Amino acid sequence: MSAPNLELAQIPGGTFVMGKDQSRADEGPAHEIRIGPFRAGVRPVTNAEYAVFVAATGHEPAPFLVEEKFAALDQPVVGINWFDASAYCDWLSAETDTTFRLPTEAEREFAARGGLTAGDWPWEGANDEFVSWLNRFDAPHVPSAQCMNGHGLLCMAENVHEWCSDWYSPTYYAESPSDNPRGPAAGVRRASRGGAWRHREKTTRINARSSLVPEFRYSDFGFRVCADA
Repeated sequence: MSAPNLELAQIPGGTFVMGKDQSRADEGPAHEIRIGPFRAGVRPVTNAEYAVFVAATGHEPAPFLVEEKFAALDQPVVGINWFDASAYCDWLSAETDTTFRLPTEAEREFAARGGLTAGDWPWEGANDEFVSWLNRFDAPHVPSAQCMNGHGLLCMAENVHEWCSDWYSPTYYAESPSDNPRGPAAGVRRASRGGAWRHREKTTRINARSSLVPEFRYSDFGFRVCADA
């Protein structure tokens, strides 16, 4: 069984203001960051794509597949811990001519903007009808073009939380380097980004940070891959 051919979008790189002042304490201080060009998965990794990895390596299957609402092949795979996501990237790298990895927090925030320089959301003019459509889901949903941002990326503010490569620190922004920051050298929790179906409000602001102990497997945690340009 051959490795899945994941659809990647070219992210041009550039300079942007990461974080937000007068918001949650871990989102500040707002600071200017330079990101190099990279490629990002258009959507989170799906059950079908993850199943190829499991079949090829004997890795533990995604734990929530036994429940029908998590089992559709084109849904984002969930219940994946940070080590599972990293192992998938290592396997996919070995099977292809591309080095895959998880995005850094800075890359994930930059990509979520979709080229927008301001605002809390990946899309311009998200209206009540759109938010109402998102709020009807009680499980991970198949990514829809309704949720596409300016870089052609889906589900950057909703659907499932996505693991990042960084360790998480609530005070990291005060000491972050300005050039391609990659997070603290060590920590207890790994960073994650994006909203999740399990929340009462399904969408999460671009700047909002979240984190989880890397061994944990939750039904609203998945991942997307990145690669260098």
